[in-house]
Amino acid sequence: MKPSIFLKRVSLRNYKSIANCDVRLSPLTYLVGANGSGKSNFLDALHLVSDALSGSLDNAMNERGGLSEVRRRSSGHPTHFGIRLEFFLPSGEDCYYAFTVGALPSGGYEVQKEECCIGGVGHGPYFALERGRVTSSSEAAFPAVTADRLALVSASGLAAFRPAYDALTGMGFYNLNPKLIRELQKPQDGRLLKPAGENIASVVGHLARTNPPALRIIEDYLHAVVPMVHGVEREAVGPMESLSFKQDMAGAKNPWRFLAQNMSDGTLRALGILTALFQGNSDHSPSLIGIEEPETALHPGASAALREALTRAAERTQIIVTSHSPDLLDDTNISPDALLVVASEEGVTRIAPLGEGSRAAMRDHLCSAGELLRLNQLNPEPVVSAAPARQIDLFGETK
Repeated sequence: MKPSIFLKRVSLRNYKSIANCDVRLSPLTYLVGANGSGKSNFLDALHLVSDALSGSLDNAMNERGGLSEVRRRSSGHPTHFGIRLEFFLPSGEDCYYAFTVGALPSGGYEVQKEECCIGGVGHGPYFALERGRVTSSSEAAFPAVTADRLALVSASGLAAFRPAYDALTGMGFYNLNPKLIRELQKPQDGRLLKPAGENIASVVGHLARTNPPALRIIEDYLHAVVPMVHGVEREAVGPMESLSFKQDMAGAKNPWRFLAQNMSDGTLRALGILTALFQGNSDHSPSLIGIEEPETALHPGASAALREALTRAAERTQIIVTSHSPDLLDDTNISPDALLVVASEEGVTRIAPLGEGSRAAMRDHLCSAGELLRLNQLNPEPVVSAAPARQIDLFGETK
């Protein structure tokens, strides 16, 4: 079985509201903070990497409004943003991938620097580029690259770099939309769920054919969240498809069937979250799953079942969730290491591990993370000094 930790460290510079960020991740990581604090921007940075590699950097940037909307706005006018991801491949090898994207004086942008290293510099596949020019590589021949594209896309044609490319493009990010789940859907590839759930009927059908145990897990947790629902399956509706739910009805001996159009937002969103968590199989599943506020539209009483589902799914796939729900975090078994506190200070997002006071309260089982959040005592570790934050070195090997 592959390790559940894929991303071990994420470093960001000047990405949207995030000036500097350097954090380590757990198999299940909760990004906790108020609305507007910047939780979504952290996930979006990871999502941009996946989008830029599976499609193109130009499309990924345009979908976010262009470079001016992606790089941080401040009085210092940063002209670039940078991302560094340190991760494990399914083989267990260490890998890092980093790049910076900067503005051109004439308009537009370029990839200023880009590096990928598997197994350590001098020990495995490696490349480094500056402005579309290869400066160092372990490979005798390297494909042609340009400064407006990420070189790992071209390098994925080489067997040496394909595992890194597959792992980074295998990340899945979800903000489930009940409206799209409710509508009739065109039959699609059902191996992996799309970000808003727009192919969920195909995914449920695919699981029924290829991984019935996973579908039973989804149904069991859905029943725990919505006790009247006893099952779900794909149903053809002419050339389209939808979901059919089995639900208890007063006076009926057997459950009735209802199409997705007749189900509540909370039920549909819960199904989407559970499908995202337990989709795939041993040969084809996400390397990482990021979910925006999974508690949205769910009754607080469903929090325990949702939390258990997140914990169980994290045993095989790394999970990152954003949340500001005390109910979801109301469990003394949650480790302090699983929490990252997100706060906005004068419009700048700060992401940090828990401070020692909050850690001690959780370690000694004096308070759960949820209770600390209710008391507004879920505090990040303090800034060491008032001096400006040290610029993160995105390139080269780190300790």
